[in-house]
Amino acid sequence: MAVDADVATESEGGLSGRFYAVQECLRSALLSIRAHGLRSFLTMLGIVIGVASVICVISLVQGLTHSIASQFQALGGSTLTLRSHTPMQDQMRGKFNRLRPTDLAELQFRVNGISNITPMVFAGRGGMMQVRYGANTATGQMFGTNSRYQDVQQSFPKIGRFLSDSDETNRRRVVVLGEQMRSDLKLPQNPVGEFIQIGSEWFKVVGLLEPRGELFGISQDNYLLMPYQTALAISGIIVQPDLWITFTVNDPEALETTRQQVTMLMRRLHQLGKDQPNDFRIEASDMLAKTFEQVMTTVTLVVAGIVGISLLVGGVGIMNIMLVSVTERTREIGIAKALGAPRQYVLMQFLIESVVLAVIGGLIGIVIGFGLGYLVASAIPNFPSPSAPWWAVLGACAFSALVGIVFGILPASKAANLAPIDALRYE
Repeated sequence: MAVDADVATESEGGLSGRFYAVQECLRSALLSIRAHGLRSFLTMLGIVIGVASVICVISLVQGLTHSIASQFQALGGSTLTLRSHTPMQDQMRGKFNRLRPTDLAELQFRVNGISNITPMVFAGRGGMMQVRYGANTATGQMFGTNSRYQDVQQSFPKIGRFLSDSDETNRRRVVVLGEQMRSDLKLPQNPVGEFIQIGSEWFKVVGLLEPRGELFGISQDNYLLMPYQTALAISGIIVQPDLWITFTVNDPEALETTRQQVTMLMRRLHQLGKDQPNDFRIEASDMLAKTFEQVMTTVTLVVAGIVGISLLVGGVGIMNIMLVSVTERTREIGIAKALGAPRQYVLMQFLIESVVLAVIGGLIGIVIGFGLGYLVASAIPNFPSPSAPWWAVLGACAFSALVGIVFGILPASKAANLAPIDALRYE
């Protein structure tokens, strides 16, 4: 127990006395923790596990969030996507709304201030068709699109070329492959010039796209692209295709105005009444990114809150050990109070020791949490690097200190309330 003549200075209200008292309490707490190393470690273990779990979970979720958000942002904040929408009750009745080639044509000629208009149509049923190369087969997504797809989606060829306007005009049987599709078909590293079979048609490979990796364990490279008109022809859906149309708004300030123009045009083309809801959706890439970030932030907080319950278990451990410490040091407390130590200093002595235990445990937990995050991320193929935001680290430290204060109050109060005579008589 830290007591000497300078306590008198503090009792007189001197600022230096207060500082010295806190310093001595802190020094005494560190000495006590070191003197009982194993017990102190076991006391902190609950805090260490709780903080490490929270930091690990938050760093993994935040790393994944940043990775996906950057992919959305690569599309640009002025990119809009128009697609059909069918309510679930209509889908159950077998009714499906569609965007048609006439919608594409009207959009191109009746809306000003937009460019890079890129249609996308699924080839085959649900966009899935079987592809053959020799004795090898693969199944992946197949889209029909045009030359502007690469600029809008930021997807460029690694080898060879992309689809051209003449490919679409002449309905050429050419394709551009994703890396996973090439690998599944066991095509050469440079597949340009090779021929693959889709259904009963033969297609020439003219390009290999840059790999995009995996998202939630699902490959983003298991697909191929063919000219828009070619996809319509081989799919047999020339009459009623279902399109997705992506385009760029030239002036980002006019994004909302353009959205309203497109909405009015589509409602008129689809002959929707005033009381009828839209049978289409217009989505902005930045809105998708913000929505995803909001969802992931909520998930992070919920998961961290659940995992953080273990911090309360650690707090109970601190309280138990501090109560034991008060019992062990009863005579020491009695001597200190007999020499004139005020009640608030005895209270501060044990409270600071409790907080120091919790904070040290929190700091160790942060380091271990970072290490676990990187270990888990490296164990999952193509998982993005973990990223722990400053608020998570600061929050973990602050919550650890709060746990130390809350669960240290009872032992500290018990020590401060001991009568000097009773404490000195304690055996």
